[in-house]
Amino acid sequence: MSDRDTAGAASRLRLALSAPDASARLQAALTAGTRPADAYARVLVGQCRVEPDFFVRDMLTWALTRLDRDIVVDLLLPELDSPIGQARSQALHTLSKVGDPRTFPAITTALLTDTDDIVARNAWRTASGLAPDDEHRAALATILASQLGRGDRDLRLSLTQSFQRLGEPARPALDTASTDARRDVLAHALATAHLLADPEADFDEAIAQAHRSFALPATPDDGTTSD
Repeated sequence: MSDRDTAGAASRLRLALSAPDASARLQAALTAGTRPADAYARVLVGQCRVEPDFFVRDMLTWALTRLDRDIVVDLLLPELDSPIGQARSQALHTLSKVGDPRTFPAITTALLTDTDDIVARNAWRTASGLAPDDEHRAALATILASQLGRGDRDLRLSLTQSFQRLGEPARPALDTASTDARRDVLAHALATAHLLADPEADFDEAIAQAHRSFALPATPDDGTTSD
């Protein structure tokens, strides 16, 4: 394909992705992934910033994974500094699918503690999946522990799943958080530690059990014995 043809194909994709109908945009993203061309990368990344439809965004990510990895990662990493929350979150989501090792050091504490729940959740998921060794997993777990107790049930479950991906190197951070005076943090830490030991356990039951443990009276220890 000549440079003129390549530019024309990218322009046609940009126009198709500006259609008011979500189904038309979905078809355009599907076509871009089915017949991939690296010239589409910049257009697809740009659409990720503004695309309102979840299913279209997911198709945009799929289309990007079909392109040259180095080109895609070079375009996505600057998106992590975007003032647009959707640009940050979608870039993180796509980078998690691409799986390039360059992504991990680019996931900063600011992203892991982002006030936008979707950005933070995608940062947790991506970083925990790409941490290269036990040292980095333990350091990441320390940052993630600062987010325990945050948000609603689904956000907390997502954080717990990120700890599970980190595995045993995350345990010291959870042990420290399990002494926190804040009940929501404490319950989340205890439940997460339980699921780390027993991945088949139910998250909601583990949270409930942690809260029930707060209500148990302390056992007196006065040195006496019963007859």
